[in-house]
Amino acid sequence: MSEFVNILTEEKNGVLYLTINREDKMNALNFGTLEEIKVIFEHVIDNKSIKAVIITGAGEKAFVAGADINEIATLNEVNARKFAENGQEIFAMIENCHKPVIAVTNGFTLGGGCELAMSCHMRVASANAKFGQPEVNLGIIPGYGGTQRLTLLVGRGKANELMMTGDMISAEEAKALGLVNYVLPTKADAIAKAEEIVSKIMSKAPLAIGMVVDCVNAVFSDENGYQTEANSFARCVKSGDYKEGTSAFLEKRKPVFRGE
Repeated sequence: MSEFVNILTEEKNGVLYLTINREDKMNALNFGTLEEIKVIFEHVIDNKSIKAVIITGAGEKAFVAGADINEIATLNEVNARKFAENGQEIFAMIENCHKPVIAVTNGFTLGGGCELAMSCHMRVASANAKFGQPEVNLGIIPGYGGTQRLTLLVGRGKANELMMTGDMISAEEAKALGLVNYVLPTKADAIAKAEEIVSKIMSKAPLAIGMVVDCVNAVFSDENGYQTEANSFARCVKSGDYKEGTSAFLEKRKPVFRGE
């Protein structure tokens, strides 16, 4: 993969590790970083050797502390709409990716960083993680899908409270609300837990994993989720992985899935 200015990538055992690498800026998301994320996920979608993605932030202080305020300060009504739509489009690529994407959040996970984490399929946090959507402190609201995803994850009342007050919550409170799957003592422990999860997922049928993503996302869309489920179920039954999985079960052996 090409060298990037704001992101470090490493591919190991079928997992792409994506690290937001602007530690001196608390890994804030600027325009360039977002475009690099977009390029990386276009590569992930097309690359069969990549089976999963783990996203984290450089250092111990922040996953991503928010969007770059210097850039936000230059917005007007016209380019602000494009700014929001661009971020929404990129984060939707992550949410709709047919390969598991896990955010490992450490330190400040605020604003655009919280929105990035919520666009991933799962979140594993270190104990020092702090979550929040503090945009009202700048006279704005979340623009990268945060108003929608936070509400869907924690419920209307709590989402309203967090976005209206701009308060931060701890990793343990985020877990209790359903915003986080697991909380581990350190960032290294959190990465190890994410690796454990993706390793288990990678042993399953890839096509079926992708269909799970489609069906779960359908719950939160305007489409008929039950019809999406039925269509996806039929696609799975049409696949070679279905034949392999059922044959392996009946033959009492481990299946070898090929994603086709």
